[in-house]
Amino acid sequence: MNWLDEVKWDANGLVPVIAQEQGSNDVLMFAWMNREALEKTAELGRAVYFSRSRNKLWFKGEESGHVQTVHEIRLDCDSDVVLLKVTQLGHEPGIACHTGRHSCFFNKYDNGGWKAVEPVLKDPESIYK
Repeated sequence: MNWLDEVKWDANGLVPVIAQEQGSNDVLMFAWMNREALEKTAELGRAVYFSRSRNKLWFKGEESGHVQTVHEIRLDCDSDVVLLKVTQLGHEPGIACHTGRHSCFFNKYDNGGWKAVEPVLKDPESIYK
């Protein structure tokens, strides 16, 4: 059996993916992969996702330069969520979020509302052209 056949793909042929920073264990982002993206990620050792809005493969960092080197690919106990252990490249500290922040999980629930608790490390206008 092919290792990709063991993944439980959803009705659209996708699986949710969490990117976690190796070392700090920060959760950087959540995205989706189709079979081709997961296969390319394993083959290249860099994160390749599937963009649902653009309906195509998305090589993380193709526009921003914020590439993710993949050290481990893990599958959860139900075989329906992938975890990538990555090093975030392209800026120090690493920027994974399109808002110019280290992590996409920068909003924290506080006293009845959401509050941004992580700084913008680089203006997104200067990242994406």
